[in-house]
Amino acid sequence: MRFANEFDIPFAGLKEGKHQFQYEINNSFFENFEYKEFNDAKVQVIIAFQKKSNLLELGFNAKGTVNVNCDLSNEPYDQQVKGKLDLVVKFGEVFNDESDELLILPHGEHTLNVAQYIYEMIVLAVPAKRVHPGIKDGSLNSEILKKIKELSPKETQQNSNIDPRWDTLKKLLTDKE
Repeated sequence: MRFANEFDIPFAGLKEGKHQFQYEINNSFFENFEYKEFNDAKVQVIIAFQKKSNLLELGFNAKGTVNVNCDLSNEPYDQQVKGKLDLVVKFGEVFNDESDELLILPHGEHTLNVAQYIYEMIVLAVPAKRVHPGIKDGSLNSEILKKIKELSPKETQQNSNIDPRWDTLKKLLTDKE
């Protein structure tokens, strides 16, 4: 998806050497990609850009928070995200972005849009299983958690169904000396 010229880096006019670009990413950025998993986003992206005579090197670093819903309780919370991506841009006959770390731009191209790379880096920085920190430390009090605890199998019932012969076999493992 190509949008907003603010994510275009006009590398043709830059001198060879190191440059830095900084972006403040919020939820409207993700709306342009029609991505609705985040309730809100506040992520700072810094791109270390190095122009060389025959290629470009980009180092993306992202740090911030995205507000997401917990997978267990559906309660919203701020998830810390950190992302890093290295990209090398070379020049060739035809455009090729099949590799995650190498982009080939046609000769004569003078700008590079980095929005897609920023989007992918942030989305992939969010854990696959999103768990509210209040669930981990026991401080979250919600009706859904009470219902989950109520419906979960009782541990004492599981232990009483275990054949006592297994206890004797377990002693063999612990008595190794």
